[in-house]
Amino acid sequence: MAAANEKALLVDFGGVLTTDIWSSFSAFCVERGLDPDAAKKLFRENPEALEELRRLERGEADPQEFERRFANLLGTEPEGLVEGLFSGLGPADEMLTAVRRAREGGAPTGLVSNSWVMDHYTDDLRELFDAVVISGEVGMHKPEPDIFELAARRVNRDPSDCVFVDDLRENCAGAEALGMTAILHRDPAATIARLEDLLGLKLG
Repeated sequence: MAAANEKALLVDFGGVLTTDIWSSFSAFCVERGLDPDAAKKLFRENPEALEELRRLERGEADPQEFERRFANLLGTEPEGLVEGLFSGLGPADEMLTAVRRAREGGAPTGLVSNSWVMDHYTDDLRELFDAVVISGEVGMHKPEPDIFELAARRVNRDPSDCVFVDDLRENCAGAEALGMTAILHRDPAATIARLEDLLGLKLG
């Protein structure tokens, strides 16, 4: 491995290291006979739905409780709701390769994910990272500053020396408020090009 890089790379999971989350949600809604944007609209526009998600992400509610409550808001049956929402996700191979190459190049890497289940985070995935911060394990969630501070400590860097990648604007804003450089992920090629500039490494 090369000498330690000044910058650390922190990345989100869903929507960055996977395919688009909203597309998975949309496919689930179509399968249930709902408006394709029904789940997205609830999370974006309904404070009650968002708070139910936050409780789940902080480990304050179990998945079954979330399924019952969110299904009622969505107008569908609770059985299989969580699994169904995320069943359309697949790996984002270009981004996974970029993280691997960043770590091989000497940049500390960290996963920072709002999630309650550990099943997504296989051993192969965890091996890409020097630190893994899962909201349900630590009792805090993005975009709260504490979770970014924790991630920075776990990769032994100041927040100002961390580059953070997420597909949600509010999470990027939370990281930036702490002094991190944030990349709003939309396209792998654009994200990787920006990371190469910031880390001084060839990732693509």
